[in-house]
Amino acid sequence: MSFDLDAFRPIADSIGRLFAPHAEVVLHDLTTNTITHIANCFSKRRPGDSSLLDIMDLDFDQAIIGPYTKTNWDGRRLKSVSTVIRDETGRPVGLMCINHDIEAFSLALEQLSAIVTTAAPLRHATELFAADWRERINDEIAAFLTARNMTLAGLDSNTTEELIGQLDRSGFFGIRNATTYTAEILGVSRATLYNRLNAARRLAKPSPIGD
Repeated sequence: MSFDLDAFRPIADSIGRLFAPHAEVVLHDLTTNTITHIANCFSKRRPGDSSLLDIMDLDFDQAIIGPYTKTNWDGRRLKSVSTVIRDETGRPVGLMCINHDIEAFSLALEQLSAIVTTAAPLRHATELFAADWRERINDEIAAFLTARNMTLAGLDSNTTEELIGQLDRSGFFGIRNATTYTAEILGVSRATLYNRLNAARRLAKPSPIGD
């Protein structure tokens, strides 16, 4: 008794339509080693073409095969996965293959990688702009938050005071306007910053305030 693969055509068409133009869905008839249907075709194959070369190395003991890689006729990279279709006796009679064209995504990923990486390590911004104390304060605060897995919004009174004390020990409050800048970053008034700075200095060596 022959198995009707036509029932799987709407599924193939749905997947092809959802992921168009980047996914092609191919139905193979394993009993004839031919392609019976293609949704969103970009591989230049047609129904009736032989599918032997596409399926000869697959393990039909699995229900789902892949993902695995393929190359399209135009050299574009494909990521593929196949589902084995069985008849009522469990015999493999068909194969639904989804070929996802990942070339555009790979190129986008390469472009993003090129944007965020460099061929050689860059000198740190503080080396290039040694006089930019704002950048140095930003770095100090970022390192403090990273070490504690926190955000500025999550700082409580104690950790804010601890951060201010660390900035003071680094000498930033000896720089004119640094307290104003830091107060703006922390979202507190200058008066509040001075109060917490004085509290922090009770436990540390005092340093002059620049403004």
